Amino acid sequence: MPVADAFAYLLLSQVRFYFPADATSHEQIVLRWIHFVAGITWLGLLYYFNFVSMPVMKGLESDFRNRVFAAFMPRLMWFFRWAGVVTVLAGLRYYMITLKLSATNAGEPSLLWRWLGWWFLLWLLAYAIIHFLLQPAEGALNNGWVLALLIGFIVVATSWLVLSLLAHPMASNAMLSIGVGGGLGLIMLLNVWGIIWRAQKRLIQWTDAAVREGKLMPPEAPRLARRVYLASKVNFWLSFPMLFFMGAADHYPFLSSIFD
Repeated sequence: MPVADAFAYLLLSQVRFYFPADATSHEQIVLRWIHFVAGITWLGLLYYFNFVSMPVMKGLESDFRNRVFAAFMPRLMWFFRWAGVVTVLAGLRYYMITLKLSATNAGEPSLLWRWLGWWFLLWLLAYAIIHFLLQPAEGALNNGWVLALLIGFIVVATSWLVLSLLAHPMASNAMLSIGVGGGLGLIMLLNVWGIIWRAQKRLIQWTDAAVREGKLMPPEAPRLARRVYLASKVNFWLSFPMLFFMGAADHYPFLSSIFD
């Protein structure tokens, strides 16, 4: 028998495939796979914006920068914003399964909707405040460090409230950890659609007109570009604690014992 065939036979003879019989396990692995693929695309483009695109574009001559921006930004933004949608929707469905399991273990299935309602309410409120802070402004609110401190406080306070309201003897580490990480992901998605894309859409139109027709950029263009920059930086920094909490859900049980 050839060596390769012998090795393949030995490997397969030692491996047993077992597929779970329940539908929930199959749904969860599909959701995780979609969540991972879409999330890698979304965060990869976010890091590309912050590490490569923005620094390089700043160093280009104005006319050339406009041509590059008008050519690649529409396609790049399409993948960026829709990858975010798929990431969050798949993650939300996965989180609902996790909440349902904890509620069932607690003997109170209705807890699922109470927990989910509080979760949405608190993170949407946090986003509303962040959205206000990222409006074009003068003075202290135009200072990056001031914004960082204010937004950091909002995120920490919201995380504490979420953990407090989700606290239950049957609350798993995954439920609590995703409650924070998923909330940060929700804010990031809302920043993409509520701030970044709304501004970029107008900047793309204006830049395309400047390239094709020689029109001047409107006077509000720098303010919109500044807002895109700030929102992108917020998402960039939020991505790090978000990834920590999402990774800790199954691999670093540091929250569930707090509320036992």
